[in-house]
Amino acid sequence: MFPGFDALPEALRPVARTRQQHAHPVANPPVQTLVDCGVYVDGQRLPGKYTTTDGLAKVRDLELAGQEAFVWVGLHEPDEAQMQEVADVFGLHPLAVEDAVVAHQRPKLERYDDALFFVLKTVNYVPHESVVLAREIVETGEIMIFVSKDFVVTVRHGEHGGLHEVRKRMDANPEHLRLGPYAVMHAIADYVVDHYLGVTNLMEDDVDAIEVVAFAPGKKIDVEPIYLLKREVVELRRCVAPLSNAFQRMQVENKDLINKEVRRYLRDVADHQTQAAEQIASYDDMLNSLVQAALARVGMQQNMDMRKISAWAGIVAVPTMVAGIYGMNFHFMPELDSRWGYPSVISVMVVICVLLYFSFRKRGWL
Repeated sequence: MFPGFDALPEALRPVARTRQQHAHPVANPPVQTLVDCGVYVDGQRLPGKYTTTDGLAKVRDLELAGQEAFVWVGLHEPDEAQMQEVADVFGLHPLAVEDAVVAHQRPKLERYDDALFFVLKTVNYVPHESVVLAREIVETGEIMIFVSKDFVVTVRHGEHGGLHEVRKRMDANPEHLRLGPYAVMHAIADYVVDHYLGVTNLMEDDVDAIEVVAFAPGKKIDVEPIYLLKREVVELRRCVAPLSNAFQRMQVENKDLINKEVRRYLRDVADHQTQAAEQIASYDDMLNSLVQAALARVGMQQNMDMRKISAWAGIVAVPTMVAGIYGMNFHFMPELDSRWGYPSVISVMVVICVLLYFSFRKRGWL
């Protein structure tokens, strides 16, 4: 298993055993900046390899011949010069190009003339044996999508969230590809939102495990795992929640760009996004309750500790007081000349301390 597994709380062990079986890979192998460039006509990908310039030129030639075509370009973490080269070919807006290079953008939808710029946050569940031992639960990346009537440019940041499966699935579905570049945008959004649901389902195990530990009787609670999970849920919420506005704008403000059939598909994705957002909100509320419960238990434990300290201080105060009195340098003091004076005083101190001990113990202070 792993070092320290036997020391885990029993409630966390089932989660620890199954974590590796359900988690997504942490990272994909590194790839070059230009991942792929394909030309699509009538729902089919044309054979051959294209550069961005050749791909767009081929599309324009096909359009002049009366055919509907578009080019799909995939980039991975381009630098400023590489992104500017692509921007010059497709006429991308400088503000959107800057966002695509800098990354760390909030999920959003922006329109520049006849093109849309769509920012999606990707999420990946980091495999871990337990929440107690984890340092990170969710890692994030980004996908920026430039889409117009004859091109799709995707810019990906982060080692996870590769779009190879999306492209493969789209290549096998000519009917959907015939709907054009905005159908590709839908497919990418659908892929990302499906991962939201997968990650939130995996996090449910973590939340349940922490809940069991937090309310287990007679055990000291560690607040750190709750704060870690709370931080990861907040990060996940920042990835998912802003997309509600973006999907709404697609339905209302961009009907002239996105055809009716694609908008229907996007409504389905929006429903899944809402489902994920509601799940995350429920986790957030539950963790808030767990934090309050944990703080309450810590406060109760501190009160009990203070009672014990006060009780022992009261017991110790009796012999300290008596010893202090007899430590005074007065000649005429009671029992100084008595043969049984010393044993009597010691006995009285012991009896008082024992009585105080049992009195405090009866009241639950010790």
